[in-house]
Amino acid sequence: MPRGFNMSADTHSHTRPWYRSSASIAIAMLAVILVFFLIREHWEHLAGRWIYLLLLLCPLMHLFGHGGHGHRGKSGDSND
Repeated sequence: MPRGFNMSADTHSHTRPWYRSSASIAIAMLAVILVFFLIREHWEHLAGRWIYLLLLLCPLMHLFGHGGHGHRGKSGDSND
């Protein structure tokens, strides 16, 4: 056997992640159905305003895409 090989029961735990449990799958399916019916019932309200939602999304994408403008990747001692 190789050095450092541990045969304890802790290394062979078969716990499933939370998103693989039956309850979380059922909740996700209910959420998808709920969102579908909400969009379906309120499509007339959403369809006329999708351009405004897109414009509101642009600053968020800009902020998260640049990492909050922290300039973390910048090297050098200059204080720009």
